[in-house]
Amino acid sequence: MSTGPAGHMTRSPVVTHSERGGRTPLRRLLRTFDGVTIDAVYEPGGVVYEAGTPLSRHPVFVVAHGFTGDLQRPHVRRVARALARYGAVVTFSFRGHGASGGRSTVGDREVLDLAAAVAWARELGHARVVTVGFSMGGSVVLRHAALHADGKHGEGRGTEHGGRTDARVDAYRNAHTDAVVSVSAPARWYYRGTAPMRRLHWLVTRPAGRLVGRYGFRTRIHHRDWDPVPSSPVESVPLIAPTPLLVVHGDRDAYFPLDHPRMLAEASGGHAELWLERGMGHAENAADDELLDRIGRWAAATVPRQRPRGRSQERDLRL
Repeated sequence: MSTGPAGHMTRSPVVTHSERGGRTPLRRLLRTFDGVTIDAVYEPGGVVYEAGTPLSRHPVFVVAHGFTGDLQRPHVRRVARALARYGAVVTFSFRGHGASGGRSTVGDREVLDLAAAVAWARELGHARVVTVGFSMGGSVVLRHAALHADGKHGEGRGTEHGGRTDARVDAYRNAHTDAVVSVSAPARWYYRGTAPMRRLHWLVTRPAGRLVGRYGFRTRIHHRDWDPVPSSPVESVPLIAPTPLLVVHGDRDAYFPLDHPRMLAEASGGHAELWLERGMGHAENAADDELLDRIGRWAAATVPRQRPRGRSQERDLRL
């Protein structure tokens, strides 16, 4: 297998299958900036087959799954089917998950995985990209949108600042998003205020927990602590504007209580739209078809057919 520039397709054999009566998805292994292979699938979706309209006129949803998920999981496939009513869909498995390479860093270097998937979606011809993330993926879409947003660098970016190091990633010149949907995301790191999050921290930080993750959840977790600590979701949100942002959270989320989405919305300075869903639990498994349909309609209304946006100014990736 030969490799091209970061974020481009590796020259792997195409693996295709037909789930929609001849509308054949396209499967590729992508390569991230740091050399990790990412398993990704592109599904054209129903609206892409409208006669006489170029691919660039239709949005593509890039779905970022939660921790221990992958593109083959039933709840991820259900999300993809629901969003395919409004555009094409790219699903992928984060590093350490499914058929992707590497090991999970639980929200840190996963921004590189998402950037590779978004760049691929644009390579395929889509001018308008909507990133939709759940739980860990919800934090990743927020960080990704901030790091690839238009505008000037924030104060202190590009230098060592507050114990963090910013690293320029020039390879991703087409990895910006046109709208962001973050579902069931944390606002801050290291949260242990609920029993599920205490169990998750054991899974990630203890050798026995990582064995359970590998063999029980098919998730390979990196053993090293974050160094430096990446920018948190609540730190990232103020940098996303003017890109449209939707924050969705259930009032029965057992992982992250409602102060998390409220912190994210407040950090946006009124830019984000906040949906607090009555009776909803956590992430993809709790997102019913009605909610997914509303998300699809929100995205379709938010990024109407338009001329492609100019190349975004790269932000510094804090890794």
